Amino acid sequence: MSSRDASGSWTAKQNKAFEKALAVYDKDSPDRWINIAKAVGGKTAEEVKKHYELLVEDLHYIETGQFPCPNYQTTSRG
Repeated sequence: MSSRDASGSWTAKQNKAFEKALAVYDKDSPDRWINIAKAVGGKTAEEVKKHYELLVEDLHYIETGQFPCPNYQTTSRG
């Protein structure tokens, strides 16, 4: 299992709940990861913390231009 898979798969519903919970429980919130895990459902505090760390890492790569852009195929319509 790669480090990207360490927190298991996340559903779209869990990701949306995660995003909302991040807005509610900022870095100064007591028991931040426990509360976010409760809001997400089906994840531990450690799993949501790892998910956040991977998100921050991805954002860093994107912002510094180190994240490869997808090679989209274009089709022409004639």
